[in-house]
Order: sequence, then structure tokens, then C-alpha cells
Amino acid sequence: MKLSVEHLTPDAFAPFGEVISIATARDSYPINLGTTTRFHDISRVDVADGDGAPIISIFRGTPRPKPIEIKMMERHPLGSQAFMPLSAQRFLIVVAAGTDTPKPEDLRAFLSDGTQGVTYAKNVWHHPLLVLEEDSDFLIVDRSGPGENLNEIDLPLVDGEVITLDWA
Repeated sequence: MKLSVEHLTPDAFAPFGEVISIATARDSYPINLGTTTRFHDISRVDVADGDGAPIISIFRGTPRPKPIEIKMMERHPLGSQAFMPLSAQRFLIVVAAGTDTPKPEDLRAFLSDGTQGVTYAKNVWHHPLLVLEEDSDFLIVDRSGPGENLNEIDLPLVDGEVITLDWA
């Protein structure tokens, strides 16, 4: 099964979380004596369940061999998780609706243009980081705290084949 990759837009990604970009700011205004524009309230952090606290991390990803295979998915039941590329690196996003067991036909794939990040909503199945360039760094905002906040699942083969991404 080949999974087609879509352009990342706020409307298309809404069932899975929020797109992080200047265009998705809920407000913007000048600060610092007019030398800076604050793009305010771009994405909400949802990590308070089970005494969670927000943390900021940096993940460094490396590209996977092509064709990119989608063999597993993960989700975080106690908090959202945001990914923002630090050097305008394009990256791929694979998500599925928040069901107990995602099916191959539930998968959707998106391509970030490198100026967009994403916030996965709580319980949204997503593939681990899929970078397209060497040493791609991402700012991550997610949850720290007690409780089991990671579920992983292996995806079934489709007609005896691993799911791969169909993109240029």
C-alpha cells in the first residue's frame, strides 16, 4: 500500500491537532518598541492530565532509507506533543484518527514546508519523526510527569507488503 502525501494545511490537519505557523496565530501585535511582532497563541499545550508539566526538548532526526516504510505508530494519551523544525527543514507527518487500533486505511500523510510545525493532540496516533535532511533539529514541547504516556503499535502488512509513502 502506498500512502499519498498531502500538503500540510490547518484545515486538513485539524482532526489530528494544530499546525504551528505564523499563519495560525490567533493574534499578532508589535512588541519591544515596535521592533518585533509577536505571533500569539499559535498552538495550545495540553499536558496537565495526571500531574503533567510542559517541557521543551530538542530532537535531532536523521533520514530513513527510501522508500520510507510505515511499520508502527505511537500516541501519547496524557498530553499533546509539538514539533517545530529549527532550520526550515521539510519533514513528513503520518497520522491516524485516535482509535484503539489504527488501520492502514485510517492513515494520512502530510509534508511540512519547513516553516510549519505540528501539535499532535492527545491520543492521536502518529509515526515517529520522519526527517528528509541530515541532522534535522526540532524544538519539542510535550509532557513530563507520572503516568504511562506512550502507546506503540505495529501496523499490519497490506496484501503482504509494508506501507510506504508515495511522494516526490
